[in-house]
Amino acid sequence: MYSAKWSKAKKRLKSFTCESLRSRVDFQVINYRRAHDQLGRTVITVDKIEKLNMCTITAEREEYYRERSIQQQLDDFDSEDRVNILAIQEQAYQQLKEEAIYGQYDFFSALEIYFDMPIEECLQSNDILLKILCLLDRRVGKRTLLRMKDTMTNEHTLIQDFFKLRCEAENIRLAV
Repeated sequence: MYSAKWSKAKKRLKSFTCESLRSRVDFQVINYRRAHDQLGRTVITVDKIEKLNMCTITAEREEYYRERSIQQQLDDFDSEDRVNILAIQEQAYQQLKEEAIYGQYDFFSALEIYFDMPIEECLQSNDILLKILCLLDRRVGKRTLLRMKDTMTNEHTLIQDFFKLRCEAENIRLAV
């Protein structure tokens, strides 16, 4: 799903974007050719302002710091125990996802899931990135948005922001 396929994926993603936001929302992939893995960052912009920046370097650095922090909290950490190391890595990765700190690879993974999964299942997902993509989706109508209104207070602030954006674009009043 990297650079060679990105133009097709972007066209598909834009075709799923609701009409009211199609000209306002953009998805950009910036690859750093000199980076060791040639990954960079992916950005979701609204009115040319970055709303979500998924930088691989930032995400990997943060994951490293989280892993170190978890290791320091453990009294009996064994650097040779692969099972324990993998568990720590998974725990650190989950912390980052809960805080919406994503790498470019996370965006591409979420995009593949989004393209393959029915929109109703995506809306039920706990993944912040998937929910954001769903909120921008033309297949999510006004009635669905109105049903989601009550549960939005429990969601991550990024999801709330994109929900408000979509409701404003669809002329749905949120305040009582």
